[in-house]
Amino acid sequence: MEQEKLNQLKNIAANIRLGILEGVHAASSGHPGGSLSIADIITYLYFEEMNVDPKNPKDEGRDRFVLSKGHTAPALYAALAEKGFFDKAALKTLRHVDSFLQGHPDMKGTPGVDMSTGSLGLGFSSACGMALAAKLDGKDYRTYSIIGDGESEEGQIWEACMFASHYKLDNLVAIFDWNGLQIDGPVAEVMNPTPHDKKLEAFGFHVISIDGHDFEQIAAAFAEAKTVKGKPTAIIAKTVKGKGVSFMENQVGWHGSAPNDEQYEIAVAEIKATM
Repeated sequence: MEQEKLNQLKNIAANIRLGILEGVHAASSGHPGGSLSIADIITYLYFEEMNVDPKNPKDEGRDRFVLSKGHTAPALYAALAEKGFFDKAALKTLRHVDSFLQGHPDMKGTPGVDMSTGSLGLGFSSACGMALAAKLDGKDYRTYSIIGDGESEEGQIWEACMFASHYKLDNLVAIFDWNGLQIDGPVAEVMNPTPHDKKLEAFGFHVISIDGHDFEQIAAAFAEAKTVKGKPTAIIAKTVKGKGVSFMENQVGWHGSAPNDEQYEIAVAEIKATM
């Protein structure tokens, strides 16, 4: 990847992280940790990988994205605002009464949201349905879904994997955000779902493991996924919960806590220093 493109993506990701913090701070609630961990992946999806048009958010030929770990909606909203689906000023209304930015994605109220999610496990099933619909309709759009590592403890995730493999959904990419922490603590201690790679391969997936903060690896993974025929692709992305904010990184307490004014200013300054 050319350095200019790499720098551009890094700056977009930084702006998305700023948007995440702005929304959660203004709401005094939300989920910053897992939102920050997917910021780089969601940057690549919306600014390089996916065919989407903010001027035509319901285009039938668009690629679909489903945030199965719906509690990290601040990341999706920040990406949509950065892409131009709605004004960035709206991020300050996150979780407020009468705001179109609810605590979890709402496909009926938010431009650019393809599926309402929040109940863990259900989003990926919807993504599988979208991918199958494309096959049945003879459409060439692709479907992408981000799944939480804690979310992968849900049985429905594995039922959906079986479905995706059975129907040979090679137009589907499942991205597992492996930051190692969930609300109750380390994923491996709460209900260890590993090894993901071997399990996903057994379920019939083509599996790619990457550093979820390395744009070179992210780009290569999505490019590889496009070459896979006859089976779905799973990308296991090793990430850092709270990535970009020193006092949030790898701290389970920031799964669902909002920064106070002082913490917010420190976090913003740290991210801006990387731009």
